[in-house]
Amino acid sequence: MDTPRALPLTTSDVAELVEVAERLAREAGRLVHEGRRAGVDVAATKSSPEDVVTAMDLASEALLRRRLAELRPGDGILGEEQGFVPGTTGVTWVVDPIDGTVNYLYGMPAYAVSVAAVVGPAGDDGRAPDPATWTVVAGCVHAPEDGRTFRAGLGLGATLDGRALHVQEPRPMAGCLLATGFGYLASRRRAQARVLADLLPRVRDIRRIGSAALDICNLAAGHLDLYYERGLAPWDLAAAQLVALEAGAQVSGLRGRPAGPDMTVVGWPARATELRGLLEALDADSDG
Repeated sequence: MDTPRALPLTTSDVAELVEVAERLAREAGRLVHEGRRAGVDVAATKSSPEDVVTAMDLASEALLRRRLAELRPGDGILGEEQGFVPGTTGVTWVVDPIDGTVNYLYGMPAYAVSVAAVVGPAGDDGRAPDPATWTVVAGCVHAPEDGRTFRAGLGLGATLDGRALHVQEPRPMAGCLLATGFGYLASRRRAQARVLADLLPRVRDIRRIGSAALDICNLAAGHLDLYYERGLAPWDLAAAQLVALEAGAQVSGLRGRPAGPDMTVVGWPARATELRGLLEALDADSDG
């Protein structure tokens, strides 16, 4: 593959980035899937003892970084486990080596590898591009256990295993299947439980699957109606957000802010707007 061209990106550039994202997500997916058979070792913890990093998280991200250096020399990389390495092309890869690590640890199939390419300036002090201002241009979320592959390119649409995805208008809120996730700190979980208790009687049911990337992609595929979560990191959101947007979903935060750590709300625009209003009234972006 040739050295990447400088921005702005053409349609063919975006299509190439999508191909790279899928190729790498599948390669890392094979690694973690085969590694699961040999058993899983906890390598570290993060925000709490329950927030684990496995040895395979580290191995998967190392593979992604090595392959990106080979296929896309000059691009930056932002990964969950090893941070940011700046590039020179204006393209940064945002990678989650295993989204749903606790599921992976316990042998549950709901985990994925997420790979996205974004464009946006890095900070003058070498900090990573700001998710609030970057543009996701390509992404792939690959689920190794069942082989499903979600992919999207900016302006090129979203697909699941080659089938085009188009979000359909869901039933009224009372008939919606709503997914969410929880943080690992006790104070955050208490606040999230308060919000959940208020929302549960208003919807068909709640799902807590354990992988934000798969939740958002499943919504794009019609397997869920609405999704919200507080605390998502850039690597949780980048690829799946593009899949949802290209499928016609609305992706936002609360109170006019973009999706991000404070809150992410995804769904058919009218229903997402309704859910956002409920979450704002509940102060769902507060730990109080």
